[in-house]
Amino acid sequence: MTRPASPAGGEGASRPFATAMLLAAGIGRRMRPLTETRPKPLVEVGGKALLDHVLDRLPPAGVETAVVNVHHFAGQMEAHLAARRTPRILISDERDGLLDSGGGVRRALPMLGREPFIVCNCDSFWIEGPRSNLAAMTANWDPARMDILMLLAATATSVGFEGAGDYHLDPGGRLRRRREGEVVPFAYAGVLLIKPDLFDDMPAVFSLNRLFDAAEAAGRLFGRRLDGVWLHVGTPQAVQEAERRIALSSIQ
Repeated sequence: MTRPASPAGGEGASRPFATAMLLAAGIGRRMRPLTETRPKPLVEVGGKALLDHVLDRLPPAGVETAVVNVHHFAGQMEAHLAARRTPRILISDERDGLLDSGGGVRRALPMLGREPFIVCNCDSFWIEGPRSNLAAMTANWDPARMDILMLLAATATSVGFEGAGDYHLDPGGRLRRRREGEVVPFAYAGVLLIKPDLFDDMPAVFSLNRLFDAAEAAGRLFGRRLDGVWLHVGTPQAVQEAERRIALSSIQ
């Protein structure tokens, strides 16, 4: 694990998607009591920390470096990450205060580099289909049309997600956010590809939703359907549901 003192941490990111940002600094209030003694990304599902489920998906997609932001039980996070060998880990320290999802990425930009990169939530993972979903996303990235490409999960087959969905996906892959009172078939699965220049001139603290809405308005927000089963782990009950689904998949 590397904890850089200067922006040089991202100097090796010379191609798109060689780096990824893991949003891991949240307090995890909905996951209590499990998060009273540990950070949410270190809650275990299927015998492995949520954080490791996400990190293990990155190298097969060509990711060499992962930047992980830390805040809640930051020392535990750093100790856990120190044991990993791949991908290379850089720490973005938010002990001085949470910056929301967009602000967390913005602070880490010097480590992420100036090529498009991957952003992942640490409470979402999936049972993979026949091909790496991340590899499929990077292969389908089209910078001429896209500013953001999201991984989408079908709400009807997802585990741990309750709600009316997040986005409508048109036949060309463009996304439209769900309107008031509407039910849509897809949820944002917590993974996206994004251009770094979208963060230029943004404030220190802001939500990624601002960039999603701007890209949608410009017709440059796209989605790709997840091949597999999405496991959204946001509560202790959802941990149990995910455990059952993982156990079922192992005997199918």
